[in-house]
Amino acid sequence: MSLPPFDHDAHAKFTEPPNPSWTFAQKIENTESGRKWLEGEERGWKVINTDEEDTARLYPLMISAIVPRPIAFVSSVSTTGVENLAPFSWFNMVTNNPPLVSFCCTNVPHVKDTPTNVRNGLGFTVNIISEPFVENANVASINAPPEFDEWTISGLTKAPSIHVKAPRVKESAFSMECELFQAIDITHPVSGQITTTMILAHVKYIHVRNDVLNERGIVDITKYKPIARLGDISYGRVGDVFRLARPVWDREKERIESVLESPERRGED
Repeated sequence: MSLPPFDHDAHAKFTEPPNPSWTFAQKIENTESGRKWLEGEERGWKVINTDEEDTARLYPLMISAIVPRPIAFVSSVSTTGVENLAPFSWFNMVTNNPPLVSFCCTNVPHVKDTPTNVRNGLGFTVNIISEPFVENANVASINAPPEFDEWTISGLTKAPSIHVKAPRVKESAFSMECELFQAIDITHPVSGQITTTMILAHVKYIHVRNDVLNERGIVDITKYKPIARLGDISYGRVGDVFRLARPVWDREKERIESVLESPERRGED
């Protein structure tokens, strides 16, 4: 399949939310986009019993539906000094107090280097991937033997860490130096096999480039250009970004009560 070239001029911009006039308790079918969305139900549903489905079929289905996923680009080092670099898309933030992130490593068909390395007490780094070096990061996913150093083929630059032995990726605009908080082995309830290891990483130091921060000191998504993992071998960029404030009960209480007590809501004429 022939694909058009990557549009380097495209960039994220902020917009209104999809339905700016939405109000409390309003049904989805009251918007044009909502009505079109509900039309899809006419084709029915496919129901899958995961106990009976082949795990090889569950994998592509789940990673194509649970999207977009951020990618943890993990740099670690073995006890013998072999450095490892690998991307993981089963990754997210857990809490800010203490600052924890999580990522999962599959142990099938064999245990990968990263879950072994992060248990050795030498520390590791979690780096965020941005558009300009996604190919460099992707090559680190190669199924190389344990003694192979993925840095050598990535073209990326090692930057020294402050607290841990593993280097951070210099090209990443946001890197976290981490210690192992907890490693949780996921055991299959039927086979008893440890199929996955979940790593809870305690973030000790953060390195963030000044040029991706806005005036409030938070990351500006339009400059950061993070990459998201989709299904198959597909990746996504951040497109238009809309802002949608969270409701605050003290400010919205009267409006909510008014809507819920209205004759229309109660089914009265």
